[in-house]
Amino acid sequence: MSKVQPLAGDDDIRPQAVSLREAFWFWLKLGFISFGGPAGQISIMHQELVERRRWISERRFLHALNYCMLLPGPEAQQLATYIGWLMHRSWGGIVAGALFVLPSLFILMFLSWLYIAFGEVPVVAGLFYGIKPAVTAIVVQAAHRIGSRALKNNWLWAIAAASFTAIFAFNVPFPLIVLGAAVIGYFGGRLAPEKFRAGGHSAAKKSFGAALIDDDTPTPAHARFSWTKLAMLAVIGAALWALPMGVLTALFGWQGTLTQMSWFFTKAALLTFGGAYAVLPYVYQGAVGHYGWLTPTQMIDGLALGETTPGPLIMVVAFVGFVGAYVSQVFGADQVFLAGAVAAALVTWFTFLPSFLFILAGGPLVESTHDELKFTAPLTAVTAAVVGVILNLACFFGYHVLWPQGFSASLDWPSALIAIAAALALFRFKRGVIEVLLGCALIGLVVHLLR
Repeated sequence: MSKVQPLAGDDDIRPQAVSLREAFWFWLKLGFISFGGPAGQISIMHQELVERRRWISERRFLHALNYCMLLPGPEAQQLATYIGWLMHRSWGGIVAGALFVLPSLFILMFLSWLYIAFGEVPVVAGLFYGIKPAVTAIVVQAAHRIGSRALKNNWLWAIAAASFTAIFAFNVPFPLIVLGAAVIGYFGGRLAPEKFRAGGHSAAKKSFGAALIDDDTPTPAHARFSWTKLAMLAVIGAALWALPMGVLTALFGWQGTLTQMSWFFTKAALLTFGGAYAVLPYVYQGAVGHYGWLTPTQMIDGLALGETTPGPLIMVVAFVGFVGAYVSQVFGADQVFLAGAVAAALVTWFTFLPSFLFILAGGPLVESTHDELKFTAPLTAVTAAVVGVILNLACFFGYHVLWPQGFSASLDWPSALIAIAAALALFRFKRGVIEVLLGCALIGLVVHLLR
């Protein structure tokens, strides 16, 4: 893939066209290095696609991100799907979105099996101990990177501050924050349009150079809206949901464990906005409180696995499905691993299917709005609000990593030192995310084993 990397001093030269095969290998790599939750994953994609490879301009990257932030489901995976679709049609979007998920699915299947079959694994626990402080530093870096580019004036800074205060101090639901920011942006775009314009092409070009999909690149034919395409996608999507659900109902009945898991995670995918961190409370209440598929302790351990493996954090649903079907012995006592693997695959399918449909169906509408202020002004305000939410997430991670027993207990000094080292590596020495994670994981393993 090195041939698509623009050379130093070639900022005005547009990168060469990228083949689907070439993009496939990049999306596969991304699936294995996409650590850090949605904030870290968006940061990685920005570094790779906007700054380094220049496959897409920052303005169009942020416009796509704003749309994904408004959707239910994992925004980072949807952003990868969107960019893949924009570059290489529907198959490009399917490849990008699927490869963002599949590595983490197989990794989580394996780790879930280790967890439930053999109990606590000291080596894995040690690696997690070092990765968690690094993830905290990555989220802080993501808030800084996105904020430094999105918060261009005092209006947007005020929206970010209000967003942080609302979620941190008053626990306002994320959908209400998004709605409030969009309303402010809509009226702000009318009253003070210069404050709510996305960054222009000249600023992006000065920072990163000409992009393959630049601000002035015409919308490709496949990305233009068509009622026929929309109807076709609706029919295909309905079939892809109804066929497996019908098979499960016929085999196990509507009250069967696998059927109920599929139905529950369909609702989770459609009814929860704000990304993985908004979905998790709903999943916890349903999987633990209502269905009893796993215990509260197992849910917390699953969240740790989701936080410290690549892919969307919502992939914790694979852990929930695996453990629930494994313990329930859906296929009998002799086939517990098969039951867990099938359940993990099913809940992943029903969780992510709507995300693909939202992008493939809604993408053409979004592409038709990237130069219209009445659409971009609300989304610019939403981006500012998201900066505040990401900062709150950094505080949440910092609290649980540095004071795992609460403020009443002492500070976890090894974790604090690892977090500081990770922050220095990211901010001061500009090291890559994967290098920082590997280094911190090894340090954490040593500390954990010496305790």
